[in-house]
Amino acid sequence: MESGECEKGMLEYVRKSTPPPFLLKTYMLVEDPVTDEVISWNADGTAFVVWQPAEFARDLLPTLFKHSNFSSFVRQLNTYGFRKVTTSRWEFCNEMFRKGARQLLCEIRRRKAWSNKQQNNNNTTNQANPRELDEDQRSSSTSSSSDYGNLVDENKRLKKENGVLSSELSTMKKKCKELLDLVAMYASQEKEEKEEDERPKLFGVRLEVEGERERKRKRAEIIASAVLSQSCK
Repeated sequence: MESGECEKGMLEYVRKSTPPPFLLKTYMLVEDPVTDEVISWNADGTAFVVWQPAEFARDLLPTLFKHSNFSSFVRQLNTYGFRKVTTSRWEFCNEMFRKGARQLLCEIRRRKAWSNKQQNNNNTTNQANPRELDEDQRSSSTSSSSDYGNLVDENKRLKKENGVLSSELSTMKKKCKELLDLVAMYASQEKEEKEEDERPKLFGVRLEVEGERERKRKRAEIIASAVLSQSCK
């Protein structure tokens, strides 16, 4: 009997002294300076910010959590007592989740696990208040709905920006083609003129015919003006 109680006590000690894997992995991501553009601490180190949710879900979540669902990640944070600091960005805080205080992670426990423990210890005397549980569920549901709505809005914004970039790229391709066509036309005209050049020669050198230089200058100005107008559209 004593041996069983001792073993149970040791297991409880190990459980309390070891941070939950989810918190440890999240802390590693926030601490890593390589990922600061995507996720990092806030200015005073009391909360962390997911700066780029789409990139975070696509590139970082699968490496440690084996999924790419940002909403699922947020729900996990909620179960550990994290709260969203502001509606303008994905910033989360927990008084035991702080920069440079990794040892405090052991103090953070899942809400559900805490509730079950209280029920087992106190049976009917200290059972969780059904009203409080209902409020927690509504709060979690509201948070999840808000998170989903924010993700949808972010996805729409990214699609709109992508459409604008695609349109600009198509315009630039069209301008480049027009410029190449102008250059090709100018080169072709030069070649034809050289082949049809019937100016007299003196000692193997063609003589300049009156007005020829002026015509060349004007033609070059026309071509340059056309190229410039195309590039400025």
